[in-house]
Amino acid sequence: MARKVLNRMALREEAEAAEKAGLTDEAKKPAKKATPRKSRKKEVAEVRVKLFWGVFNQSLKRVALFEFNQKKQAEKKAEELSQGGKSPHFVQKVKEAIEE
Repeated sequence: MARKVLNRMALREEAEAAEKAGLTDEAKKPAKKATPRKSRKKEVAEVRVKLFWGVFNQSLKRVALFEFNQKKQAEKKAEELSQGGKSPHFVQKVKEAIEE
């Protein structure tokens, strides 16, 4: 281990001597300017969404779609479809994108 210390000390002395003489590689190279990186981030497009009431069957297929202010009509439709021993239908909120 003492041998490594001596080698390091000898190398350090050589480097300091070269630095004093101006023979270092760093002094010869011109400084590079840092170029700013271009952003690769995707622009987030705003998607407007509208809320509806959907009537669904037991296999989660949408049977009917009503405006949000027509919840009573949607529930009535679900009851009509569920009567007579048929598969039960239910009402659930549905969000759909609006295209402008």
